[in-house]
Amino acid sequence: MIKSSDLDPNFKYEIANEPGGENIKLCFNCTGCTVGCPVTEIDTGYNPRKILRKALLGMRNEVLTDESLWLCASCYLCYERCPQDVKITEVMGAIRAIAQRDAKAGKIKITHPKHKFDTLFINSVKSNGKWYEAGVSGMFMFMTKGLGGVIGYAPMGLELFKKGKLSILPHRIKGTNEIKNIFKEIEK
Repeated sequence: MIKSSDLDPNFKYEIANEPGGENIKLCFNCTGCTVGCPVTEIDTGYNPRKILRKALLGMRNEVLTDESLWLCASCYLCYERCPQDVKITEVMGAIRAIAQRDAKAGKIKITHPKHKFDTLFINSVKSNGKWYEAGVSGMFMFMTKGLGGVIGYAPMGLELFKKGKLSILPHRIKGTNEIKNIFKEIEK
């Protein structure tokens, strides 16, 4: 049951003001995004149309804490299917950005592990100018599967290292300070 007292009528505007969320209000819930989504073939609980509908209705807490929010594979197939040019993949990113900010502020708790990966990835880019595969992957395995997970993936990491596909130490690129400054500006 939906209670009007639980709704946030400004949530859609908050999303629309977020980079990538500008077109959310164009959605008229035609289901094109869901019908074409490959993730729905794997997880029938994932439904981008429902996430957008709940967001438009103002179901802020329910949307931001929905684990399926993190399942979007960013394949952009929904772009092709959407007659309204909602840019659903970008809207999902905008909603996830709001969720991450709310989680950081202690307003909600995100339990899906993709949030952890995204945070590690962004912090790696901030530090090195690009992502540090071994560090991010190893830390993600440790955070989600413990020491056993790290040990379990070690043989694959060793093979990637032998083939020159994985570096043990991070490589910093030129302009790392400029990248750090970009993040500082974005986070203001």
